[in-house]
Amino acid sequence: EVQLVESGGGLVQAGGSLRLSCAASGFTFDDTAIGWFRQFPGKERETVSCLNNNDGSTYYDDSVKGRFTISSDDAKDTVTLQMNNLKPEDTAVYYCATPGNGNSDCAIWGMHTWGKGTLVNVSS
Repeated sequence: EVQLVESGGGLVQAGGSLRLSCAASGFTFDDTAIGWFRQFPGKERETVSCLNNNDGSTYYDDSVKGRFTISSDDAKDTVTLQMNNLKPEDTAVYYCATPGNGNSDCAIWGMHTWGKGTLVNVSS
């Protein structure tokens, strides 16, 4: 079964940093897209960043570009989101997700497996 487990969330002051990790299992990791998404209270889930682990291409939402960096460790089947210069408006539940089945498309509607989420709380 395809499984994803997030870790690394917590409370941090504005301007600080956090590193989120997503541990993957149950699929061919290096041929498959894995993305990070976030959900604000009362809002729809939205894309933060995504990595096509087949060709290494990346996507970043404009709101995080230059502050967040996505990377993969194929030996550990893990994707990391390094979050720098955090802002209060980054406060949300962050999820990782994958389409599975060797699918390298980062489209949110194609994500079939989701982690439980990890809370990031940035104080002012």
